[in-house]
Order: sequence, then structure tokens, then C-alpha cells
Amino acid sequence: MAPRRTRATERDRSRRVLSQNFLADPAAIARLVRAARPDPDRLVLEVGAGRGQLTRPLAARCRRLIAYEVDPVAGADLAAVCAALPTATHRQADFLASDPPPEPFEVVGNIPWSLTSAVVRWCLAAPTLRAATLLTQLEYARRRSGDYGRWTRLTVLTWPEFGWRLVGRVPRTAFRPVPRVDAGVLRLERRSEPLLPPAALPAYRRMVATGFDGVGGSLAASLARHHPRARLAAALRATRLDPATPVGHVWPEQWLVLFRLLHAR
Repeated sequence: MAPRRTRATERDRSRRVLSQNFLADPAAIARLVRAARPDPDRLVLEVGAGRGQLTRPLAARCRRLIAYEVDPVAGADLAAVCAALPTATHRQADFLASDPPPEPFEVVGNIPWSLTSAVVRWCLAAPTLRAATLLTQLEYARRRSGDYGRWTRLTVLTWPEFGWRLVGRVPRTAFRPVPRVDAGVLRLERRSEPLLPPAALPAYRRMVATGFDGVGGSLAASLARHHPRARLAAALRATRLDPATPVGHVWPEQWLVLFRLLHAR
């Protein structure tokens, strides 16, 4: 019995250090896999695969699956799961230290919540990523997807190339150990065609960064540092934006209209 108690202690320690909360509800696992809807002809990378709860159903729906798990305790169970799946490969490694594959791929994962921002940044920077379906804290998923009626800087910056959607919710009771908050399923999809010409993206990002810097006390005051006031006022009217509108309340589509009007030749 002593070895069993030691192993349990190791599992508990790993969970605390890596902020792991494993999905234990079969219905929640099925919902996450449906939300991911992996392309059957595409490579899928699973982040934070744990003991393989998602690995089995994901491997049945894609051409090839690489399951990443950095924790050696959970990784031992995951390796056994992958050994029985012809399309799955186990990687006991830090997903964030890996290079994106050269081929088109998707990411799916019940990720450690303390690493959410880092995983999202990795996905956004991967040139061949097509989609990412991530189980995050509900608040994070709602903020990034505009579900509160406000939009974050990162979402607006990347909107021409990526769509952000909240596609599901998972109650805290679906996890073991049970976390303090519920989870949200965040879907990040690369657009087949950017909403702006690639050559215009740097200027768009500079405009968004200027607006979110908040210098001047309002969106209009911030943008007025770089655009003629008359032209800016006309663009705001055309976009039906009050000059005093808080920057977070400007929808991504309105940012695109503002950019096109302010940069029209």
C-alpha cells in the first residue's frame, strides 16, 4: 500500500504545480470533441493531454494526433493510451517549447489555466495553424470572444486573420480536482482569407495599438494624434461611433471600417 500512497502524492503534487484539472465527465468530453470538430484529414496537436481522457475520441476523428503532456506521472498513463491507438503519438514534452509543424494542423486541449495566455500566443504565431479549440477559464473565453460586450486588444489586433468564439461552457463539477470556476470552450479559427490585404495589416495593428494606449482619454483623442481631426470625425460618424466611446466597446468590425476610412486613398 505504501507505493500507492506515494504515487497519489506525486499525482497531487503534479496537479498543483501544473494547475491541472482533468475532465472527468464523459458528456463534457464529448461536447469538447464536437466543438473541436477536427478535420479527418489533418494533423491535430493535443495540449495538456493528461491521462488521455480526450486523446481517445480525438484520435478516432483525425488522420494523426500528437498528444503533449509535460507531467511524467500523467504522461506514463498517456503513453499507454497512445500505444493502443494507431493514429496517436505521445510526446512527454513542453508543448510551448515545440516548433509548429510545417503542414496545416489544429490544436485541441484542456490546457493548464495558468498557461492559457502562453498557449494562445503560441497558436497565433504558428503560421500553419488552422484552428484551436481550448478549454479555458470561462471568464477568459468570454473576454476574448466579446461575450461581455467588450473587446480585448488581442482580439481586435488579430481579428482580420482570426475569428474568436465562445462555443460552449463546462461546469466546474466536470473536473477532478474541482476548480473554483467554470470553464469555457474557446474556438480560434484562422480565416481562409484575411479581412484586410496582408500589406495593410501592420498599419491596422499600429492603429489598434494607438487606440488601446488610451492617451488622450478617449478613442477619438488617441487616434487624433495620428489622423486629421476632420477626417477622424467623419470616419467616426460613418461608423456610428460616439467620439467618447470607450475603446473596449468598439467592435472589431467597427475597427475595420475605421481603418478603411482613415487609410483610404
